[in-house]
Amino acid sequence: MYYVYFLKKSKYIYTGFTGNLRQRTKQHKKDKPGYKLVYYEAYLSEKDARERERKLKQRGQTIRRLKERLKDSIK
Repeated sequence: MYYVYFLKKSKYIYTGFTGNLRQRTKQHKKDKPGYKLVYYEAYLSEKDARERERKLKQRGQTIRRLKERLKDSIK
């Protein structure tokens, strides 16, 4: 599986991609303390996951819609 995920710290949201979500979140906690996993999407295809991450990072409207859907968990 491949994952696109959001980490949150204060008002900042980090979007990332990984093939091992558990290991990557542990690494983030070690390197950048205070970030919390608030959302992830799982994909069978690495290509699909990378494309989704790219769209989220490059298109403001895409991320804005997702934030609206998640507003309770990422405030």
